[in-house]
Amino acid sequence: MGMIGGGTGAFIGAVHRMAAALDQQIELVCGAFSSDAEKSARTGEQLFLPPDRVYGTFREMFEKESLLPENHRMELVSIVTPNHMHFEPALMAIQMGFHVICDKPLAFDLEQAYALRNAVKASDRIFALTHNYTGYPMVKQAKHMVSTGALGKIRKVVTEYPQGWLSKFIEADGQKQASWRTDPSKSGIAGSMGDIGTHAENLTEYITGLKITEICADISILVEGRKLDDDGNVLLRFNNGARGILYASQISAGEENNLRIRVYGEFGGLEWSQMEPNTLIIRWSDKPVQIYRTGGPDLCDAALAHARVPSGHPEGYIEAFANIYRNVAATLMAKRADKNPDNVYLDFPGIDDGVRGMEFIYKVIESGKSDSKWISM
Repeated sequence: MGMIGGGTGAFIGAVHRMAAALDQQIELVCGAFSSDAEKSARTGEQLFLPPDRVYGTFREMFEKESLLPENHRMELVSIVTPNHMHFEPALMAIQMGFHVICDKPLAFDLEQAYALRNAVKASDRIFALTHNYTGYPMVKQAKHMVSTGALGKIRKVVTEYPQGWLSKFIEADGQKQASWRTDPSKSGIAGSMGDIGTHAENLTEYITGLKITEICADISILVEGRKLDDDGNVLLRFNNGARGILYASQISAGEENNLRIRVYGEFGGLEWSQMEPNTLIIRWSDKPVQIYRTGGPDLCDAALAHARVPSGHPEGYIEAFANIYRNVAATLMAKRADKNPDNVYLDFPGIDDGVRGMEFIYKVIESGKSDSKWISM
């Protein structure tokens, strides 16, 4: 694997490297870790990479890696840059025959998202998007229970993702993450809805198997001087007639990463929270509450396949992240051997999820600015 971005002091690059390394199926062999060539070189040195495999630009990396023997060059590139730097390296990677794992959102704007989807569909390359919350075992179990009809027809979905780290105008003090995530020239048209609202949207459609068809959004900037939304509340309508509520907020003071979903069907409802990720709660209308735990008995195959430690021991964010990398690696190795991958390992977010997320961002912002009550997805 090669990496673009994730240099010393970066926010998420180290997380990707830990996730990729966890199963010992992926080896980091090269990188263009920063737009600053000296910083990229320092990062490569800290990661014990040979100097000739550390590059000043991603273009140089693609060109030089493609000239190496097939059994030596990188096969997969991980893109962990800010939003405005996703599209060009992802497109170039696909066109030059490399597989891609990319941070979300997919691209800077919807036009780029469609262009990238066209390129991926025209290729035989793997493209994965790190909607890492889908990697949790209990999220897999929730999806299984919905898809097998255990809850009956889904009627109501409530998804929330509150954070509090942008409760103050910290971008004015030069805080690196706040500076680019609230800058329209780097983040795109949305702030909190693009940053975490897309996670909530993806989790909603992943677990329920439903598609959002209409939205009605109230989008706000609540910290004076900020350029992009920091709070949003969205009413949802789904393709089976169900109704839903989704909110994403980065000014909910005191919150950390409190992603939570509740799904209600005819016979009962489920609840999962990232703050307690090893627990899935099922509340039935006619029998006692049921609690599933990661690694415990009576779990579906997908939940068991994505659990890593003996039952009763905690698993969390890194392991869920690693499940995406592990699944991509398994799919890539099956592809290399001209075999069909096990369906369990094909379960990772892809290009269509990325385009869906970009469409959601655009429709939410459109709805938030519109006097119309409902906007079609």
